[in-house]
Amino acid sequence: MNDMTVSHAMGDIDAMVRGSQAARVPIRSGEYTGQTAGLAPGIVQGNVAILPGDWADEFLRFCRRNPKPCTPIAVSEPGDPMLPELGADIDIRTDVPQYRVFENGEEVAEVTDIRDYWRDDLVAFVLGCSFSFEQALIEAGLKLRHWDAGVTVPMYITNVETSGTARYSGPTVVSMRPFSPKDAIRAIQVTSRFPSVHGAPIHFGDPAAIGIEDITKPSFGDVVDIRPGEVPVFWACGVTPQAVIAEAKPPFCITHKPGAMLISDIPNTALAAI
Repeated sequence: MNDMTVSHAMGDIDAMVRGSQAARVPIRSGEYTGQTAGLAPGIVQGNVAILPGDWADEFLRFCRRNPKPCTPIAVSEPGDPMLPELGADIDIRTDVPQYRVFENGEEVAEVTDIRDYWRDDLVAFVLGCSFSFEQALIEAGLKLRHWDAGVTVPMYITNVETSGTARYSGPTVVSMRPFSPKDAIRAIQVTSRFPSVHGAPIHFGDPAAIGIEDITKPSFGDVVDIRPGEVPVFWACGVTPQAVIAEAKPPFCITHKPGAMLISDIPNTALAAI
């Protein structure tokens, strides 16, 4: 790689980071509260789980046992809302479009700012998100139905159990994207390069084989059309911790609203396997 190529690549990254920082401005102010698919192209987005310190270490062990749906890309220090490894000014209390607040496994609030809920014992986890590999799919020439429709990717609770710990266990959640068989093969090839953001699909074809009774009724997100000749392709999803936390019932927890992610300053290419 010559100096001109390196300079061009660095310029592209600088432009992407400026885009991610600009995308966070209306999120931080509460002006933008929607889903984040397609925002800050080329930049890593993350699922969020925030837990008390006495529940955090076990949650990290759970994630390590279940890397497909739950790969941590950043973990905060207890009580520190800043995530410098993801960006110089990222504040987990304000930089997610919508948060869900839970007490004893029950949702008690949906808010756009959690500064009033923040505590000195809280630990924030940011987990890999499929939005990173979606950009790679687009660059490979594949169409994403939910992008074209401007809706949140459909997600489903399955009968595929996670590898549990003493307090954390439960079903794997998957996200679904329909493709022709030819494009499905290409999608598998592309996403296999991103093991820290779910990697290759865990299933394709018959939804009932993984416990999905009605493909037109997602557990989270929005329904999308599956056209004649297409097959549904299912990836492990970073919403899995929300299903697991709901079963574990910690006394307090905060997550993102499905589809409304934290936008970092890290390029997707940094997470691609060589």
